[in-house]
Amino acid sequence: MIRYFCGVFLENIIKVENVFKPELFTVLKQGYTKKMFQADLLAGVIVGIVALPLAIAFAVASGVNPAQGLVTAIIAGFLISFLGGSRVQIGGPTGAFIVIVYGIVQQYGFSGLMVSTLIAGVLLVLFGLLHMGSVIKYIPHPLVVGFTSGIALTIFTTQIKDAFGLTVDKLPGDFIGKWSVMLSNMDTTNFVALGLTVLTIIISVFFVKITPKVPGSFVAIIVVTLISTIFNLPVETIGSKFNQIPSSFSFGIPEIDWSNFSNYIGPAVTIAVLGAIESLLSAVVADGMIGSNHKSNTELIAQGIANIVTPFFGGIPATGAIARTATNVKNGGRTPIAGMVHAVTLTLIMLLCGSYAEKIPLSCLAGVLIVVSYNMSEWRSFVSICKGSKYDTVILVVTFLLTVIFDLTAAIEVGMVLASFLFMQRMAAQSSIINVQKDEDSLVDYSKILPKGIEVYEISGPFFFGAAKKYRETIRQFGNEAKVLVIRMRHVPFMDATGARNFSAMLDDLREIKVKIVLSGVNESVFKELSKTGIVSKLGSQNVCSNFDIASQRAKEVIEELNNGRY
Repeated sequence: MIRYFCGVFLENIIKVENVFKPELFTVLKQGYTKKMFQADLLAGVIVGIVALPLAIAFAVASGVNPAQGLVTAIIAGFLISFLGGSRVQIGGPTGAFIVIVYGIVQQYGFSGLMVSTLIAGVLLVLFGLLHMGSVIKYIPHPLVVGFTSGIALTIFTTQIKDAFGLTVDKLPGDFIGKWSVMLSNMDTTNFVALGLTVLTIIISVFFVKITPKVPGSFVAIIVVTLISTIFNLPVETIGSKFNQIPSSFSFGIPEIDWSNFSNYIGPAVTIAVLGAIESLLSAVVADGMIGSNHKSNTELIAQGIANIVTPFFGGIPATGAIARTATNVKNGGRTPIAGMVHAVTLTLIMLLCGSYAEKIPLSCLAGVLIVVSYNMSEWRSFVSICKGSKYDTVILVVTFLLTVIFDLTAAIEVGMVLASFLFMQRMAAQSSIINVQKDEDSLVDYSKILPKGIEVYEISGPFFFGAAKKYRETIRQFGNEAKVLVIRMRHVPFMDATGARNFSAMLDDLREIKVKIVLSGVNESVFKELSKTGIVSKLGSQNVCSNFDIASQRAKEVIEELNNGRY
């Protein structure tokens, strides 16, 4: 097994030139015009302005310095656009990572976060090299909505303290504990901070009615910060909590605590999987907006490289951001140049306007994040899924509750396992074996064309381990009613090892009661499994038929031989 995976890995590494094809070079090769640059320049500047408050807010909510959010948006954002497989993807810190980043920082410190991010980056590169871009797309929608909604509620919860200006030194790590402490300290509410939060929310939500070109969150931060500064309002600001925002980049080698290295693997896997899901979802949405197709494996490799490089500059995990990507498209961005301009815009803002950012009230950032949490809550999808299949509802609710009450790692792990089991249960439930009296296509009555003693049964659905036992028990019961069973398998797409094993055991059961079997409509895949497990030789190749006409003729020969005592 190890040799197999090593072989697959090396084979894909050798084919790396077919996996890693940055879209930027494709665009430049096709021809890049002045008109395209002007559109990308405008879009990039606007997205950079949109990204500023979000990068700061996501960093603060994650328990790190605002500058680390800006650094992530700049470096990761530039690399994701420069090396990515999407023409318009905008990368940077996102709300989805707040919960996992906060948990890692609280438990292992910022050095632990840097190591986890590095490992996640390596995993993302491997995902791309191993052609897993298309596989990740098959993660169930209820699972994605479940943890996205859970993250949204968690983000909302983490902002209540700053939104109300509560004088609480430190909140518990768990969801219920946070609400318990906050509710018991509501008497310490700073109504000035609460007023600024409400004003921020109102401007963020309704400014789009004035002009959709300028992001409401950016306007809200400017207006609220000016009000707070001019009137010297008694509220906590970025500067009072985090000190000065640096006006330069710094490079450093992460310190790895090897004794805790194994503890970083779980969070790193969560960061990698979540980053892959979010970036590819964002890329798919962008494809629909511009009528293009992204290169999923290239995108994963770019995301991985960004997350490997960013920690050396003090950054946090990054991925594709759906809201910023959509903003880029809506403002005319059509090539990766726009994403690179967005990174340059943020760099200039950080270098030239860092001192002004320090005056932003934390209650204002809380208002921005409350709006973000509402937008990412997907409550309409949540309600829609709950009205549908009970299986999807179970996956949704369990993932949501695990995300909120425990953590995102547990939610993804349990959610994936649960989704797999429920999928197998649904597949098994859809599989069936029934006694058929007529051909469903020609409507020919079997009793009129087949001698007495021959019964026809049809299996529908995959013959896999989830349904194999049911098939065996049902067929064994049918065997008491006939001398020859014709089993139509035209609707059996595949058979796994467990299905073949139970099928073989069923043949032994029927042999004991002297019932013969003729198979009909066996496709190539199923025939290979039957041959590999020795079932064809046990039945006799003449009893494994490609269509019903041949099978019915063979069944007549068998019943005649049985009646004459020659079988």
